[in-house]
Amino acid sequence: MTGISVPAGQARGDRAISVVLAGGGTAGHIEPAMAVADALTALEPNVRITALGTARGLETRLVPQRGYDLELITPVPLPRKLSADLLRLPMRVRRAVRETRAVFEAVDADVVIGFGGYVALPAYLAARRRVPVVVHEANASAGWANKVGARVATRVLSAVPDPGLGHVDVVGVPVREAITSLDRSALRAEARAHFGFADDARVLLVFGGSQGAQSLNRAVSGAAEGLAAAGISVLHAHGPKNTLDLRAPRPGDPPYVAVPYLERMDLAYAAADLAVCRSGAMTVAEVSAVGLPAVYVPLPIGNGEQRLNALPVVEAGGGLVVDDASLTPQFVAGTVAGLLNDPDRLATMTAAAALAGHPDAARRVAEVALDVARGTGSRR
Repeated sequence: MTGISVPAGQARGDRAISVVLAGGGTAGHIEPAMAVADALTALEPNVRITALGTARGLETRLVPQRGYDLELITPVPLPRKLSADLLRLPMRVRRAVRETRAVFEAVDADVVIGFGGYVALPAYLAARRRVPVVVHEANASAGWANKVGARVATRVLSAVPDPGLGHVDVVGVPVREAITSLDRSALRAEARAHFGFADDARVLLVFGGSQGAQSLNRAVSGAAEGLAAAGISVLHAHGPKNTLDLRAPRPGDPPYVAVPYLERMDLAYAAADLAVCRSGAMTVAEVSAVGLPAVYVPLPIGNGEQRLNALPVVEAGGGLVVDDASLTPQFVAGTVAGLLNDPDRLATMTAAAALAGHPDAARRVAEVALDVARGTGSRR
């Protein structure tokens, strides 16, 4: 575990509320935690925030970049099959819980907010009968760590009504303020100029997460000719390790802009009329928060949670769900292009996507956590 440090503005001399965030490992756990950290700071400027993490997680880079204190504990991954790692699990859990309790004592924790993942389980166990817990579940099907946390939590918050945790309060998925405050209409002209699109272009945004998605890449790049014939411009983030096999554009074709990674997702969202994307919890949260209709293509592995993540937005009319195997070049050139060329339907989907989003999720989680820390948050 790292030494306990106190960032500027987070000293406890004035008995400021101390919040511990447990959400390390993947961006899907870290980004909601950082959005809540920003919301806590906005609501309570003197709040002391400490993030728990492990040396193997993305939090070692993402948390310090956001200016928050990070404390490292022993990771507690659950082995999927009988192995030596499984036999060592109890020892790792005990060590991680001991390290986490030391952090709680050092920062005088008033509340723990858990987001699931490797870091959350020891936080929940360490907090039991010591520090009140708020659990947030971003996925439509809860993971095992949050199932444990829900048993000891004062409040359980979620993105959807029934993630498998009993009674929950639906607040959505916390998203960073730069996204939730985005005015797509106001930024559209600047965004389209940035990527080289005409003001009146019909723009399809394609992305498959930070590493891209090969099936999305193949389907959309394979439809390039049909999209161009339909007058559709494309902004395609294919992933830093992937390449696209694109035909040479013909004179007069609308632009097909292919990039490894989008540094400015705000401009990408503002430039687009429709997205083709995966349906991880954070992707669905961001896309709906900005009011962008989407064709969601759930990852075809796992327990089906990505399909469940998208269903609330789709049922509200803000998108479509398409199986990975059904996303073909023919589907993109036909159905997707047809949707982009149907302004009435696209406008209806855009309005529905905006209504289905939860742009205030980070603030709502922060408010609940502060109430619990003050002893005013009601127990389940």
